[in-house]
Formats: sequence, structure tokens, C-alpha cells
Amino acid sequence: MCLGSTVLLECSSLESVDRLLSILDFSADDIKPLGLLDSVMGIEMVLLLVDEPCLKMLLSQSWDELYAGMGKGTFRNQRPTYDGRLKRAYDIDCEAELLDWMDSIEHNHTGTVLEILRLLPEGAQGLLHLMTWASPGAWEVWEGRAFLYLDVALKRTIADSTELYAESTWKELIQSLNGLPEEEFAESVCLDWMDRRKQLGETLDENEDPKIVPTFEAHDRATRALVYTITLCNADPHLVAILGREHLKADQWGHGTWNLRQYLLD
Repeated sequence: MCLGSTVLLECSSLESVDRLLSILDFSADDIKPLGLLDSVMGIEMVLLLVDEPCLKMLLSQSWDELYAGMGKGTFRNQRPTYDGRLKRAYDIDCEAELLDWMDSIEHNHTGTVLEILRLLPEGAQGLLHLMTWASPGAWEVWEGRAFLYLDVALKRTIADSTELYAESTWKELIQSLNGLPEEEFAESVCLDWMDRRKQLGETLDENEDPKIVPTFEAHDRATRALVYTITLCNADPHLVAILGREHLKADQWGHGTWNLRQYLLD
């Protein structure tokens, strides 16, 4: 189953990012912007793999059981095994973030964690913390590079962030990449990236630009990992892929019934 820091913190919706991207010029490097908004393009797209049985186990706890268990580390042996090809926060960091969030919530409701989250205006944020815990890892990449990768995979130009994150785009992407040899996609992306540099008159000589080799290696690594993540998710019926991005409101993460807002409504 599958600009500066102030402006960065204000980018909580895809529309706000598109307004920023509309005034940028791009370099041939890796579709990174020039000038004032480098920090915005440092924002990462996240494809979070979630182990559904683990998530449901956490949601079935009482609020006090979850808080006590996270505080004592008693849920650690039930967390999915970390996948070394993906990125994941340490147990203690996930526990601390969840506990800090729970401490910030004032409520006098009773019931399971899921029942309480459904009653909270901030429930989607709590759900995202739990999904992060119930994950073997996530694929993460600079959003600017994601445009390049999806352009190549889908053989068309992704117009804006709305299209980049759209459910229809990702359904098409999954069909395109699932089971594809990793090296085939990585080679296609790297060749496209080099061709874009040539068209803009940029050098491919590593002696003239020391960033050439590290950037090439980063594209190769990220594109291979994207194919791996999609194929892994499709092969494991317990895994669900939740698409989001840094600084995006939690209730905008995920598609369809796995959109976090919708999940709490169902």
C-alpha cells in the first residue's frame, strides 16, 4: 500500500511556497534558486513510510498509557525496525517530541488516543508524531530537486508545488517507478541534470566547479532511494506512504483516506 528563517516558518501551505517560487531564477546546479531564497529551497519533501499495525497499536492506548510508555521507553521494542537506506529520528528524539506535544495539550477527555485526537483542534499534529514513531524510515529530498526527479520520471514538467504534491501526480509516479531498476532511473535523472547544465552554459568540469561530483552523487543516491522506497511500500501490505514536507501543517500531510485530517474524521 502504499527570504530567511521568518519566511520559511510562514511556508505552512503549498500556495505560499508557489508564491515564493514564482519570483525565483534557477541555476543549473540542481534546480536550486539563486539569491535571497536559498533557504526556502532547502525545505525537504518527505515520503514517510508508516507501519499501519504499529500505528493502530499506539492509537488504541489510553492517553495516560501512551504518555507513560513513551516516557519509560517501553514501546521501543514494538517500533518498526529501522531501514538503513531511509532517514529516521532516534527513538529518544521521537519520544521527546511526542511527550512535549502531549504536555502542551490541555484536555479532560477520556477514551483511546485516537478518540481524543479526533476531539482536539491540534489532533493531526499528534497523529503525525505517532506516524513518525511508527515508521521504519522516510525518503527525504530538497523540494527543488524533487521537481527535477518527477519531471524525468513522468516525462513532463511539474508546474508548481500543488502539482508536485498532488495525489494524481503521485499515483502516476508510483506506477512509473514501482519495480523499476534503481540504476535506470538514477542514470536518467543524472543525464537530464547534466543536459540542463549544458543548456545554461554551466560547466561539467569538476576542476572548475567542485560541487559537480557531490551533486551528481546526491542525485544518484536520492533517485535510487526513491525507487527503493516506492517499491518497498508496494511490496509490504503493512506499509503506507504519507507524503508531506517540512513546515507544512500536519493536517495537509497524506492523500485520500490517509490524509491526516481525513483519517481523524473517518
